[in-house]
Order: sequence, then structure tokens, then C-alpha cells
Amino acid sequence: MANFLDIRSFFFAALTAALTSLSAAHAADDFDLSPQQSGRLHTARNDAAIAAIPKDFKFVTPGKFTIAVSPGGPPLATYATDARTVVGADPDYAYAIADSLGLRLEIVPVAWIDWPLGLTSGKYDAVISNVGVTEQRKEKFDFSTYRRGLHGFFVKADSPITSIREPKDAAGLRIIVGAGTNQERILVKWSEEDVAAGLKPIELQYYDDEAASLLAMRSGRADVIVQPHAQLVFIAARDKNIKRVGTLSAGWPDRSDVAITTRKGGGLADALTTATNGLIKDGTYARILAHWHLSEEALPASETNPPGLPKY
Repeated sequence: MANFLDIRSFFFAALTAALTSLSAAHAADDFDLSPQQSGRLHTARNDAAIAAIPKDFKFVTPGKFTIAVSPGGPPLATYATDARTVVGADPDYAYAIADSLGLRLEIVPVAWIDWPLGLTSGKYDAVISNVGVTEQRKEKFDFSTYRRGLHGFFVKADSPITSIREPKDAAGLRIIVGAGTNQERILVKWSEEDVAAGLKPIELQYYDDEAASLLAMRSGRADVIVQPHAQLVFIAARDKNIKRVGTLSAGWPDRSDVAITTRKGGGLADALTTATNGLIKDGTYARILAHWHLSEEALPASETNPPGLPKY
């Protein structure tokens, strides 16, 4: 079984590299997707974070912080223009955490569906790959938060729509959303609230892929597209014909956080939370998010195992 998963992960990495190399080569000028990453930030050792690591904790490789990342796309994590090096906001944050712990960073690219088994079986020390905190996941994993989980409302650059913050702002609009997604669940509730308030319902639209969705909006068949915020930030910078008019918590009406994921009871979570709070305090954290145009996703402080999304 382990050999099969290793082979599957290898082919995933190869396929993703091939598919993303073209888009990386034509990436937005606002994002550095080169393998060199000359602008990557580094930070000093955090003695408090190091002291919080249990004395008997054994890293996968001594002297290294080994993390899994799923290179799903920029700006969070993608393959660089060499189609081999993993770059993005999550890798940069991982490098800063490794610096804080006085360790070298080892990145293991994985398919998203493979990270839980790989983590529990001890293939890596942690997962830093846009994993949201949920109550169900907390039964098996520990979490150290490092970003807000956000969806974005984006419209055409010349759209008269200027702000979407609450259900009434979206009443009567034609909104593109992915079927079966968390954002669809939220917008269905928004539409119900609008109708109950005597406003027009939201018209949800579904398309087969991202290109079709963007074309529908540009051609005037839809008013708004809602996707994970980071994805749309990159698309807006690349295409320069859409703009953000609001964000939506992935846990609406509650906050939803993204976190470093570690083995349940493994003992590393508090050290990672301390390291993140050190990065927040010295400004490294804010500079990393700003570098990848994700300042809206900043947290005021990291927490260990905060309330997560409930089971729906």
C-alpha cells in the first residue's frame, strides 16, 4: 500500500508540474514564480518556540522540518517556472517557521487527498497546505493557525458593483459558484435570508471549469464569481480585468482559520503556534502575506486547536 501511494504521489507531482509550468511561465508580473525566490524572507531563531518542542520529539529527519504541501496553484503553492521547485505563500511561511525552530526546511509535494495518511504514518512532521480547521479533523490532528480562511467576491473591472459584505448586498445578483462547495452552502443561506427579508433571491450559476466561469462573467452572463480568495487574487493580477469587492469567511457566520496540521497529541503544535506568533510580532508574517498579495488573510494571533467548522 505504501509503495502504491508513493507511486501515486510521484505521478501527481509530475502531472501537476507539467500542467502548471505553462501557466507559471505566463504568470502575473506581480508574482515571482522563479525557482530562485530571491525575495524570500528569513528570520531568526525563536528560543521560546524551540523550548516548547518536547524533549522526546523526533523529527522525521534530524535537523530538518519536513512538511507536506499540495501544489494546487498560485499564490498559495505551485511549481515554479522550472516545473520542479515548489513556491508560494505556504512554502515561504514554512521556511520562516523552520528558521524559527533552527531547522532546515524539507518540502514534500503531495496530492491533497494523500496528506492525512502521510501525516499519520509519519512521512512528514507537518502539513502546511491551506488546511482548514474543522471539528472533525480535530479528532485526528492538532492545529496551529496561520491564516484566515476566506472566499472572495470578484466582479468585472468595470462593474458598477463596489461592495458585497452581507446577504442584502448580493440580493438579485447572478453569482458563479462551485457546486457542492462550502461557498455554495453559504450563498444558499444568504439567498434564503434575502427572500425572507422581501429581497430578490440570489441566482447561482455553475460552470464546468474556471475558464468558462471567467468567460461568463466577462461576457455579462454573470455578475460575480465566488471562489477561494487566494485563487482569485492571482487571477485578478494575471488577467487584470476583474477586481475584488468583498470577502467571505469560509465559516460564515463564524470565522474559519487555516492551520499548520500535525499529528494528534504529537506535541509539536504549541511550538508551531509560538513560532507563528513570533513571526507576527516581528513583522515577518505580515511581509510574507503582503509579498503574495494576501494581507486580507492575516490573523492577529495564532492559536492551538481553536474552534473549527462544525460537521454539516
